[in-house]
Amino acid sequence: MKDTSSPQEKDLELDCSVAGYDYKLPPELIAQNPAVPRDSSRLLVVNSLTTATETAPLHHIFHDLPALLRSGDLLVMNNTKVIPARLYGHKSTGAKIQVLLLEEQQYNCWLALVKPGKSFKQGAKIIFEARQLGIRDWQDSYPVKSSQLTATVLETDAATGGRLLQFDVPEGKSLVELLEVFGEVPLPPYITASSAADDQYQTVYAKQPGAIASPTAGLHFTPELLQKLRDRKINQAFVTLHVGVGTFRPVEVEDVTTHHMHEEWIEVPIATVEQIRATKADGGRIIAVGTTAVRALEGAAQSGNLQPFCGKTDLFIYPGYQWRVVDGLITNFHLPRSSLLMLVSSLIGRQRLLNIYNEAIASGYRFYSFGDAMLILPSAIRVLSQA
Repeated sequence: MKDTSSPQEKDLELDCSVAGYDYKLPPELIAQNPAVPRDSSRLLVVNSLTTATETAPLHHIFHDLPALLRSGDLLVMNNTKVIPARLYGHKSTGAKIQVLLLEEQQYNCWLALVKPGKSFKQGAKIIFEARQLGIRDWQDSYPVKSSQLTATVLETDAATGGRLLQFDVPEGKSLVELLEVFGEVPLPPYITASSAADDQYQTVYAKQPGAIASPTAGLHFTPELLQKLRDRKINQAFVTLHVGVGTFRPVEVEDVTTHHMHEEWIEVPIATVEQIRATKADGGRIIAVGTTAVRALEGAAQSGNLQPFCGKTDLFIYPGYQWRVVDGLITNFHLPRSSLLMLVSSLIGRQRLLNIYNEAIASGYRFYSFGDAMLILPSAIRVLSQA
């Protein structure tokens, strides 16, 4: 039978299909190390409604950002801090185990991904050894005689396939305090040959510990660049979203509209809400730094208006979403078929975004966490925010 669907109908079908968010990336463009200095990364700029359809995106360096924004704009950044969430342990039999902490459910009781995990049923124990690096300082700082840490599996979590682990931590201590000795900062699996130091996977404004992955759009900022932005009256405000499994877990359903995001913890403080309201009242624009800042802001505005919020959000943004707060976006280049690619598509359109990605690939941009960045200006967005 002949397909009589219009081009517009076909576009809508692809917007709702995970296959519509696929693209081919040469492996050599997956960045293994960050740019040094941070703001020397490349910046692809989407500045008009015709970008990627009739005109090409602009090519800049990230330190050009102050000249690309306007006085009175507000950058909203995610100040979460990556914790050393990857631990290596073993069973009593000696079998090696890898654990990735996801989030604390109760005091010293964490939801975690365990690999291999099939044999880890309720009551199973994992033993972790202190890393050699820093153990002497750790012993001086913490009056704990043993260099071992143990955890017991309480139950299996159906939503993530993970395990709920109860850690046996000395009285008066928290697991987060001990992770500097027992854990390591987890890099994404596509970073396989990195020489980056742990602090290179943290933003320079990281403050609130709790993330298992970095809000990578913020990695391009240096203290000097932040000061140049302030000097040009481009202001800065902060939210917190502890990046978890919801951000990086692949979309595994064919129909995008049926995908369910895992909840992530966010805080949008009253001071940030007041800054946003004042900025909009004065004609300024809200530029989110990263998709996590987007989810925090838009998650706090689901009642219809932005309000201070502290709690969890499972907001999933894809084409057709009604934007309420964000006017523009700074973001890295994301994995195919990912919820992050869908979020960015909802700002400028799926096909336009894929055209931009093809341009970035042809121009040799570096992709993913340690890669280059893209600036989507409000002048390039058809649907403006409502709050």
